[in-house]
Amino acid sequence: MPQPKSIDPYTDPRSFYGSELRRLREGGGLSQEQVGERVFCSGAYIGQLEAATRRPQLDLSRLLDGVLGSGEHLQRLCRLARKSKVAEYFADAADLQQRATTISEYASILVPGLLQTESYARALTRGAHRFATQSVIEGHVSARMERAQLLDSLAAPVFWVIVHEAMLRVPVGGPAIMRGQLTHLVEASHARPHVVLQVLPFSAGPHPFLNTNVSLMEFSDEPPVVYTEGAYTGQLVEEPALVAQYQSAYDLARAAALSPEASLALIESAAKDYTTHEHRT
Repeated sequence: MPQPKSIDPYTDPRSFYGSELRRLREGGGLSQEQVGERVFCSGAYIGQLEAATRRPQLDLSRLLDGVLGSGEHLQRLCRLARKSKVAEYFADAADLQQRATTISEYASILVPGLLQTESYARALTRGAHRFATQSVIEGHVSARMERAQLLDSLAAPVFWVIVHEAMLRVPVGGPAIMRGQLTHLVEASHARPHVVLQVLPFSAGPHPFLNTNVSLMEFSDEPPVVYTEGAYTGQLVEEPALVAQYQSAYDLARAAALSPEASLALIESAAKDYTTHEHRT
């Protein structure tokens, strides 16, 4: 469990939240375990909040205010600490990605965000937010490109990706953008040894993940978690038995998918198809 440690409370809103939580807890003569028991979470989770390694939750902050007698103090700080450049439903998962040692992702029909090109991300965002202003769209694209830098950082996780073959056939943005995106996938896999890419072919048939996107994250000192996403919504799964079920399903998808070498060959072939299609049009 993370031990209480001194952090600069003025570094960012999350650090200020953590330092205030610790101040209130210690002022009440309570341990992390005692506070955790009263708000239905582990003492380790309270320690992570105090160390500013986890984003606070509003519902939990409401319970903490009640236990610590702090009015709505932590709830107000929580609203500041939860501000993010990404969608609210994805913000917690995006934060966890920064600390993960391994990310195993399944994408049913779209390229995973960490591997998207700027042109693909822009076309995709325009399709998903048809009535948004250009500045809003560019904000989404900029945030996605910023997140993608994780794969080139010194602490880059092992990134294992399984994409369904359908992803290769959905012409997001047109032939030129798709050719560039598929070429980028091949180049990313060759240039980064920690990126492993597989394609689940149509011939594999039905699978538990066919209608959803799934990301399994593992950490050096925390239990694994799962993030699932649909249109305009996402959910973190932390219950151990359910996480294990997702891990088992992912192993099955990995076994049914083409080998990394065959997968890259198929992606390269699909990129050439888009080149041919572009020349015909």
